[in-house]
Amino acid sequence: MIYIGVPVHDERHTIGPLLWRIRKLLLEEGGDFRIVVVDDASEDGTDDALEPYRRILPLTVIRHERVRGYAASLERIIDEVLGRSEYHRRDGLLTLQGDFTDAPEVIPEMIRRFRSGADLVLGVPHPEDRPPATVRLGRMAAGFLTRRLPAGVEVEELVGGFRLYRLFVLERALAGPETGEGRRLGHEGWAANAELLARALPHVRRVEEVEFPEIYTRRYRASRFRLPAQLWGLLRVGRDPRLRGGGGELQAEGGSG
Repeated sequence: MIYIGVPVHDERHTIGPLLWRIRKLLLEEGGDFRIVVVDDASEDGTDDALEPYRRILPLTVIRHERVRGYAASLERIIDEVLGRSEYHRRDGLLTLQGDFTDAPEVIPEMIRRFRSGADLVLGVPHPEDRPPATVRLGRMAAGFLTRRLPAGVEVEELVGGFRLYRLFVLERALAGPETGEGRRLGHEGWAANAELLARALPHVRRVEEVEFPEIYTRRYRASRFRLPAQLWGLLRVGRDPRLRGGGGELQAEGGSG
């Protein structure tokens, strides 16, 4: 079983077409799947846009009544999937954004890599893509700010959330103590993705990377990316003593999707 996790906040225009595109791709690929959407208290009608898809897709929608942030939504997806699956060594969770920035077209290739034995498949933006200048600058700084994380230099994409995890990796990655707020991910935004990666890598036997075209023009809302906040978060996660205990053996393999 492949679970698709999509954390969303005010994605009324794109979430429906994205889910329909994912459905088409996964039906062509074959195998069982379920989509889990966590709606982080959207106010633009995202819940109404999702309603018709409940009847035609294997879809679970969870709604936060107040905005809790990306990390809390990601945790909620992971908890839902771990609770549903009976086969944590066989099943996987693929996470992506709800605004079409992450290209669903490469999902079948990511699944093929997963089925061939990879415990973690990372979506890596194509090097020839030209994202906004603030995003490029942030990615350039990410490697430096998180350089103390275990095995951080072994993978190309540290901060993106377009990933396919084997469930037992997530189960072990989040098995540690909670934060003071009852959370296990203690950072937000890009830093949450870097934190989850750092906690997952020690439990990964093989990781592969699949390139994808990162297209910002398919988004129908203003960007919520704030470079100073992201850099501050990465600096904090890079200094987090919980994440600097050393990684396990890691076999990294690249490749385009």
